[in-house]
Amino acid sequence: MQKQHITSGISQLFGKFASKEFPQWFQNIVNQTYVKLMGLDMSEFHAPESYNSLNALFTRALREERKFSLEAEDFISPCDSLISETGHLVKDYALQIKGMRYKSDELLGENFTQEEKKLVHDGDFINFYLSPKDYHRYHVPINMKVLKAVHIPGKFYPVNFPSLKKRLNLFIENERVVIQCETMQGKRFYMVLVSALNVGVMKVSFEPRIQTNALVVGEQVYEFKDLYLDKGEDFGCFEMGSTIVILSEKEMFKKINVKAGDKVKYGETIAKLNV
Repeated sequence: MQKQHITSGISQLFGKFASKEFPQWFQNIVNQTYVKLMGLDMSEFHAPESYNSLNALFTRALREERKFSLEAEDFISPCDSLISETGHLVKDYALQIKGMRYKSDELLGENFTQEEKKLVHDGDFINFYLSPKDYHRYHVPINMKVLKAVHIPGKFYPVNFPSLKKRLNLFIENERVVIQCETMQGKRFYMVLVSALNVGVMKVSFEPRIQTNALVVGEQVYEFKDLYLDKGEDFGCFEMGSTIVILSEKEMFKKINVKAGDKVKYGETIAKLNV
């Protein structure tokens, strides 16, 4: 077993508090306080008092499904978030934040071949930062096939801007789940779910064996045959805010319509595929 990092212990403790179901009167106070402190917009969700734990509030589902484009070329945002960075990879270098580079090969870990890693060299990347006030569920951005998922244990450093600016390779140090995907046009891309402080769990609904923030030995690999997901499908959630990184094969995108600093909503068309 690998030794537990202090950030993992802190996240587990917070997770226990967040998952606890307090007496209704006290739970209402906890929920209402969190909504006010964080400035949550609850207009698309049930009332705060309807959630029986803080974690249930964090992972709240939409009351009604959002509409989004069904056009094959339209790539939608998988989540509500801030675009912390986006651009082209230079070989296998992408930006964590302006001026802070990391290697995509290292982000993807040891359980992809060099050929699989090279597919995204000189491709595109988009970083989505979910703050604690954002909707925490993530959705499928395009009709796609899932080929493999790799759970990579790690630390739980915060992924807010002050942390991104001072800690080189933060995305690579933190625990993550790397999902290898393929568009209906046969182009490969990766969706990387990156943990953060107080994100004790990252749920992946199509593979319940993935247990994050747990004592595991090395990377865990899950391979799939004929696993197709539809655009807009809910496939999991962060318990608290965190980051999603998308790395795409070169020329998979015809155009990316977002830039660093933009706020996006799940369902919004953020890019066009080459079809």
